[in-house]
Amino acid sequence: MQAVRSFAVCALVCAAAYTAFFIAPTEKTMGDVQRIFYFHVASFINAFVAFAIAFIANIFYLTKRSPKADWIGVSCVEVAVAFTSAGLFMGPMWAKPIWGHYWMWDARLTSTFILWVLGLCYLLLRSLIEDPERRAVVSAVFSIFVFLDVPLVYLANRLPRGQHPKPVILGDANSGLASGMGIVLLYSFIALFVLMVALISERYRLEELRHEVAEVRAETESA
Repeated sequence: MQAVRSFAVCALVCAAAYTAFFIAPTEKTMGDVQRIFYFHVASFINAFVAFAIAFIANIFYLTKRSPKADWIGVSCVEVAVAFTSAGLFMGPMWAKPIWGHYWMWDARLTSTFILWVLGLCYLLLRSLIEDPERRAVVSAVFSIFVFLDVPLVYLANRLPRGQHPKPVILGDANSGLASGMGIVLLYSFIALFVLMVALISERYRLEELRHEVAEVRAETESA
């Protein structure tokens, strides 16, 4: 069953990639390099979704002290960092042919880089605290702080000045995508969303197993 699910997720992502690179219409100004857009944007949208789920889970942990909420929180942040890493990797591949530079300290790029660093700091922080309850509390508080950067990233390219392109979705009157492009972006988002859910599920299971092993070890030592 696990193999079938993994194959289905891989097939869905591969189909989305084929659609983005071979079926989507070619953008008139940027040409084929613009095709990175579909996975670049979809990666960040799913990263924001994962950060948002972690935010809710960690608030729930702080109010209810449910270990499962902590497991969801760390699972979502870890996957969110992975998707943010993918988006940051694809961005320079698109930027170099268009801007002539791989990176510029634009408001959108800088705030996204800060979000990525904060996500890594969250994961590092968890590895430094041994006591499970204290680790969960501290990391939950820090995760809430990390999420505060997500709205800043979203709003950054809506500033009057900036190198990063203005939003093509929910932007000004001149924003929008051709119908073919919009459908491909939606499909790419769905494919990566399914992948995100699968990764979070597997990561959650790993955290659950760690908890079970810790309980057995504690029982063994006390016997």
